[in-house]
Amino acid sequence: MDIKVKKYKRVSVVTVAGRIDGATSGDFENELNTLTEAGRVNLVLDLGAVEFISSAGLRVLVTTRKAVKGAGGEVRLAQPSVQVVETLEIAGLDVLFEVFPNREAAIAAY
Repeated sequence: MDIKVKKYKRVSVVTVAGRIDGATSGDFENELNTLTEAGRVNLVLDLGAVEFISSAGLRVLVTTRKAVKGAGGEVRLAQPSVQVVETLEIAGLDVLFEVFPNREAAIAAY
């Protein structure tokens, strides 16, 4: 898994590529926690290059959403891969996240 973070004035964009599973979800969670603890609570997660997301990855998404919501922020998904969308739908979590066709649209929504 590869994670890149780009910070803008009002939002942080986290681009993830590869697999988010039991072996990598800890790194993903640590990166997101670092951002939220620094007060970066408006997050765009670009998941277009995610090949697979497990229940451990879904847990990270949900706990991060809860943390940023409590601080007055939002988590938005930009161009999630088909696999991510299907997994969110199967788990019934698709209603928790606003999805945008690309990162620019997600950033502009803040």
